[in-house]
Amino acid sequence: MMERDKCLYFKAGYKYVITRPFRIKTEIRPSFTRRITRQTVDVNNTAVVIPLVTLEPTGWLTIHAGYAYDGASGPTIDTLDSMAGAAVHDAGYQLIRLDKIDAEWKEYFDELFYEIMVEDGMIRLRAKLWEWAVKTFGRSATRPSAEPKEQMAP
Repeated sequence: MMERDKCLYFKAGYKYVITRPFRIKTEIRPSFTRRITRQTVDVNNTAVVIPLVTLEPTGWLTIHAGYAYDGASGPTIDTLDSMAGAAVHDAGYQLIRLDKIDAEWKEYFDELFYEIMVEDGMIRLRAKLWEWAVKTFGRSATRPSAEPKEQMAP
């Protein structure tokens, strides 16, 4: 029998991983820095905290290398002009899901999604359809129950 851990622990639902930090100035000004982090251990079994998303009181939102997201959801095709908008939108919704910022910011992230995609070259009609979809159907993705849960295999 081979030596190995019995189980693999994972979270499903992600397609892309950010490889370099991405920053965008937002209108959100929290009273203190809000963070989404991942805790793990290094090779010496020492605890390590890895930043994934940071929202500073200045409004700067940083999506750090290692952040995983699923691109645009629904019956869509991910294209280069949707990648940054989808990453920022997913990070914003996750900040809401994890109660790092108020749910009132959902509409802001829906509009920012549209603005980023148009700036990145998406035709306005397609971007407007995607914005309509997240405004109409996205509320459930901001609820804590939508946060992916850890699974185990086998």
